[in-house]
Amino acid sequence: MSGRQLFAHSRSPQSGSRHGLEDHLRGSAALALAFAEVFGGGEAAEYLALVHDVGKGCCSWQDRLVFHAEPTGRPVGIPHKEAGTGLAARTAGRQLAAVVQGHHGGLPDQGKIKDVLAGLRGDGPDAARAREATEAVARVVPEILRDERIAPPAWLAALDSARRRALALDLFTRMVFSCVVDADYLDTAAHFAGGAPRVAAGVDMGMLLERFERRRTRLLADRPPSPVDAVRGRVYEEALAAAVGVPGMYVLHVPTGGAKTIAAGGFALRHAAEHGLGRVVFAVPYISITQQNADVYRDLLDPPLDGDADPVVLEHHSSVELDEEDGAGAWARLAAENWDAPVVVTTTVQLFQSLFARKPSAMRKLHRLAGAVIVLDEVQALPDRLLIPILSVLRDLVEHFGASVLLVSATQPSFWSLAQLKGLPRRSMIEDVTGLFEELRRVRYEWRTDSDVTWESIAEEIGAQGGDRVLTIVNTTRDSARLHRLLTWADDGRARVSAPVWHLSTRMTAEHRREVIRHVRGELEERRPVHVVSTSLIEAGVDVDFPRVYRAWAPAEALQQAGGRCNRDGRLPQGTVVVFRPVDGGVPKDLSYRAAMDASAEFFGPDASLPDDLDALGRYYEKRWALQGTDGRAMGEEIQELRCNWDFPAVAEEFQMIDTKYAQSVIVIRPEKSGEERDAIESDLALLRAPYPSGPEPLRRLQPHMATLPRHEVAEALRVGLAEPVIGDLVVWRGHYDPVRGLDADDPEDRGGYVL
Repeated sequence: MSGRQLFAHSRSPQSGSRHGLEDHLRGSAALALAFAEVFGGGEAAEYLALVHDVGKGCCSWQDRLVFHAEPTGRPVGIPHKEAGTGLAARTAGRQLAAVVQGHHGGLPDQGKIKDVLAGLRGDGPDAARAREATEAVARVVPEILRDERIAPPAWLAALDSARRRALALDLFTRMVFSCVVDADYLDTAAHFAGGAPRVAAGVDMGMLLERFERRRTRLLADRPPSPVDAVRGRVYEEALAAAVGVPGMYVLHVPTGGAKTIAAGGFALRHAAEHGLGRVVFAVPYISITQQNADVYRDLLDPPLDGDADPVVLEHHSSVELDEEDGAGAWARLAAENWDAPVVVTTTVQLFQSLFARKPSAMRKLHRLAGAVIVLDEVQALPDRLLIPILSVLRDLVEHFGASVLLVSATQPSFWSLAQLKGLPRRSMIEDVTGLFEELRRVRYEWRTDSDVTWESIAEEIGAQGGDRVLTIVNTTRDSARLHRLLTWADDGRARVSAPVWHLSTRMTAEHRREVIRHVRGELEERRPVHVVSTSLIEAGVDVDFPRVYRAWAPAEALQQAGGRCNRDGRLPQGTVVVFRPVDGGVPKDLSYRAAMDASAEFFGPDASLPDDLDALGRYYEKRWALQGTDGRAMGEEIQELRCNWDFPAVAEEFQMIDTKYAQSVIVIRPEKSGEERDAIESDLALLRAPYPSGPEPLRRLQPHMATLPRHEVAEALRVGLAEPVIGDLVVWRGHYDPVRGLDADDPEDRGGYVL
């Protein structure tokens, strides 16, 4: 094969040229080095990127590229990862060899690596191709053959126990993998686009802080004054003062309505400017808060629309699965998000599901967490069953990857009572938390917990006694749709409430929810009649202010969060929160939720403490965790054991923030869209289906049009023609979309063919 030019990819539709293998390996290596230097992984990432596609250098692979893949648009169909895996194992160690072996299909377990290495020592066709490819590529990239091994970073080698080293190596491998696959994808996408890899330039965090402060001042001046403005201003100043502290793990414990979003943003930007950190990542539990907070931060940080500067804020909440080993969707991975922006607003599901994933499209963004400020808003929503691995990884990000973490909540869990944070300084930003809660107490609680409470009785009470501005929060999407019907139409044909009744759930598209929240805020500001029925997506951080709130019985932190939507600006002497327990209501049935409900019943209620009692809340968290056992099995200890064995597939299988049967993204083209808007959406769908990589931009543009459905409903919709596949597990909905309730589970248009 001497003298033959080697290629990595077929011809670009822009340049008409094939992608040279040497160019691809060197280009990917340079990017991976730059990405990984911030956490001491530069040498390893550079080398692994340099060898990741060495297997493409054999004659059979090159022939299949030119004579089969290029003319047909189909995959080459010859394995190419093994040659690089062997080089990586010899030079960087067997654990990091998983990075090369997994750069298409996902990080494997160590058994797979052992099998690959054993095969390379034999005389089979894979071994022969690997030797041939290595010799061919070494002629043009001689650096792939090294005599000296790559040593682990000094901080990793210095850890004082085998368990800590194993867990740290797990996270180090994940971060290096992220650097390599992101570099690979960027270099590949650049070839097909006919340009250079798209990597955002660094940003001056001091400049962003100045812009943030200037616009915050203007924003406050434009708002009507509120009785709690002085308290919110004090919270902001205390947060800014704390930002000069050393990098570490910080806590912002502020009551609902205390302007945590602005305070957290100010802290994050100043902390980044003070310590040379390059990015701020805000993670929140619900898409509705992602949208709200992204809007707030865009107003405060994005450049003027009439300028030519790039946006500062990236909003990311799509959870589309894009990875495929081969087949027509092989290029879909390049559409995955990589968080290349100074400020990222995402969901906690995206953040942690990616940290414990194994597939390239989910993990390519992880390296952006190194040297970043990570703000976890509403941390009380982190699932108990995964707390041990979550806290473990957060600690390692702080101690070894140059990150600072800010935990934000009005209902701060007692995380430091758990072993994972033992010995790590808890840096509180508010001096007098108890006094602050006393100042911002603005509601009284009423209780409806007798055995005769039903959805019918609650609907009757809301209609007769609730008043003209009422928010009701329930636990499931089915309950929200049911109560919405009861309020808008009684059995005798009358409407129970005269005011418009709006609906919010994840069965509505992101754009639809945003429109409803914006409309409801406007009605509240004008003091016009408005009712809302919502799932819990509204209660954590969504900035609405109702005089009366109804909340279906839920864990204590949810009751207090619901109270944060009541008399939020303190304009009334007291707001009213009615907690009710309908005998026909639905609740999640997992162990951690049952424990939370049992602990809530012990400490809170009409004859016990109020949900905003801080001492009771601390006892509640400890009881809730104790009810789930003392060995940590119910809180994720088994995942830690799998991480210690570098069993990446098993970790990904076990770590599920949301049960995957309840989480599939659906694109909806709403009936009221104009022809031009419909064409734009269809155009982005066509880009995702195209045979060439599109980059992450189409998915970014499609995010507002995504709703979420249980997977079994999507499968049935596909079967009967109410939906069509796009890429990965993303589908486009072609059936009915209710203008109020969205993809209403109780109102499909074809009950005979669409059985839920």
